[in-house]
Amino acid sequence: MNSFWQERPLSELSRKEWESLCDSCGKCCLQKLEDEDTGDIYFTNVVCDLLNLECNRCTRYMERSVLVPNCITLTLNDLLDPYYLPSTCAYRLLSEGKDLPEWHPLVSGDIETVEHSGNSIRGRVVVESEADDWEHHLIDWVS
Repeated sequence: MNSFWQERPLSELSRKEWESLCDSCGKCCLQKLEDEDTGDIYFTNVVCDLLNLECNRCTRYMERSVLVPNCITLTLNDLLDPYYLPSTCAYRLLSEGKDLPEWHPLVSGDIETVEHSGNSIRGRVVVESEADDWEHHLIDWVS
């Protein structure tokens, strides 16, 4: 039996279904640097001050776009070219015609599989207010 994300396109998901695709890995909250010449994206281990580091969820989710102007409220339009999203992001995977990985909570039934699989940022980041120059925080464990 197929699950909702296999049965319907992203454009037909309810708000609750859309939100449930987030696996709480926290990777989308990593600050990124973009090379102005090439457009290449480089991830840092710096996260927004609003991120709860225990559960990788925004503490002010409904207000995040107002409080943090560069915070992205992901829409279907953003998924036309999701180059800045991590390659493991459920929204990016589904928009590319791929399925969710076995460690995704909707597949495994357990939110802890995100961390156990090495896909969580938990314990590997610093909040923006405590970080120095972001170029000193470049990482290679997210793509």
